[in-house]
Amino acid sequence: MAPAFDYSNRSERPRGRVLSALSATLPGVRAVQEQVLPYAVWWESHNRVAATSGGPLWVALGDSMTQGIGASAPDRGWAGQLSERLARRGWSHRLVNLGVNGARVQDVLDRQLPALELLERMAELGQPAELGQPVGAGGRAALVTVVIGSNDVVVRRHRRGLAQRFEAMLDRLPAGALVANLPNPHREARAVDALLRERADAGRLVLVDMRREGPRSWRGRLASDRFHPNDRGYAEMATVVERAVDRAGVLG
Repeated sequence: MAPAFDYSNRSERPRGRVLSALSATLPGVRAVQEQVLPYAVWWESHNRVAATSGGPLWVALGDSMTQGIGASAPDRGWAGQLSERLARRGWSHRLVNLGVNGARVQDVLDRQLPALELLERMAELGQPAELGQPVGAGGRAALVTVVIGSNDVVVRRHRRGLAQRFEAMLDRLPAGALVANLPNPHREARAVDALLRERADAGRLVLVDMRREGPRSWRGRLASDRFHPNDRGYAEMATVVERAVDRAGVLG
């Protein structure tokens, strides 16, 4: 019997002082932060089963929004809602969600991409593999999605070099990955958008266009912390990603 897929959806960095203070004083923030550990544990359990099951593999890379923080349950975030929709449309697949609360682009480079490479190696061989082994074409994931960068762009010191980190990440993603842009007015977010559009035009990725296709207003679409989406907000995010899935022809 193959050993379980050993990946942690828990952040390796402690909660920041500002967020800790807000959690202590604002019940809405505290309620959402109380989801962080249980949702990570839920996805870890889900992933262990999905990683060693059969069928087309979807690997989701990202941050708290990919985990579904703010939703009423872990599988009511955009990834869980989209997975349910795609199953209803007849695409029998297995979702491995590598999202980590608070993750930044560097975390995708350091932790999530190696896990993706391991999953593809497992799929190729039909058994667990060691990190660092080469990946053959036969083990490619059927779908790779990336929603990352919000935690980089909201803090000034993390914005520096964001486009360069995005570029390094894109260089390591499989061709045809679905990558979301950032619906944020900062110059760095606009630079990332330009980079993604250039690569999408060249056929190297499929753009998930949150800037143009995402909600025009987040009123009624946010969780009690006024930052993460609620079920309704995540449903609209899922719709944007679903359009990109259709453009990519994943379902055939």
